[in-house]
Amino acid sequence: MSVQLKKIRIEKGLSQVKLARISGVAQSSISEIESGKTKPIITTLEKLAAALDVPVAALLGDGEGQGKNVQDDCTTATGA
Repeated sequence: MSVQLKKIRIEKGLSQVKLARISGVAQSSISEIESGKTKPIITTLEKLAAALDVPVAALLGDGEGQGKNVQDDCTTATGA
């Protein structure tokens, strides 16, 4: 997912700071997601997808056109 988020963000011509402003997700969180240091909760993923004007599934692809299960790439709001 980190590859897809960065790829789509760059394709849209957005910096991490600009995406943070649009989405309401902290720039530091975006950086951690893109670097693979953390996995977003589903609400964060939904905010990023909305800000990028793409379906959530677009962020879950592996870069090879293969989608993944949302639960594989996200944590729940409870951190499970």
